[in-house]
Amino acid sequence: MGKKKLKKVELIIDEEADRFGVEAISLVEFPAIEENWVFFNKDQFLSLAKLDEEQKTLVGAVLIPNKEIPRYDQQEEEEFIVFFTENTIKQAQELFMSSLNNNNATFEHKVPLEGITVIESWIKEDKRNDKSTAFGFSKLPVGTWFVKMKINNNDMWEKVKSGEVKGFSIEGYFTDKLIEASIPKRYNSIEICNMIRDIISEHNSAKNNN
Repeated sequence: MGKKKLKKVELIIDEEADRFGVEAISLVEFPAIEENWVFFNKDQFLSLAKLDEEQKTLVGAVLIPNKEIPRYDQQEEEEFIVFFTENTIKQAQELFMSSLNNNNATFEHKVPLEGITVIESWIKEDKRNDKSTAFGFSKLPVGTWFVKMKINNNDMWEKVKSGEVKGFSIEGYFTDKLIEASIPKRYNSIEICNMIRDIISEHNSAKNNN
């Protein structure tokens, strides 16, 4: 029996909606885009410059263009594939910064965090000559949104160092644009991320039990 083909859903920004775009970035154990950040301490080097552990800095991808992310709709009991285009990611990044949301952060989409700031935000524009390459992300495509985050929160920095949290996940509001004809509907991306995290957790639990 062949594998069931899932519907593909493009996530877009509707600026006529009451709320739209990325409002915060969450520190999570299972990032939906499956890309971990890198963090630097006193024993790590970058561009011949030794970074002090006191800097407590994270660098990672926030959104990757056309990256297929599984989503499960509990009400409809149906699984979908969602993705962002390069243009939508660029729009989301610009809105995030212009709205001064760079101090908005949470832990696992539940707990608001203090002392967390996005100090750099950029879109990869060149395959070779992009600073993301220096951080070890050379394989990620043009159009990927990266951030550099300062962690002035000791509890969260300990979670970073212990591996309890591994990556970034967005919080915001987007509109569904089903590739296979349907009426677009709006939903909260926090709910999507929670469902994705649950799916990944169940997968890891099943794998560990085998």
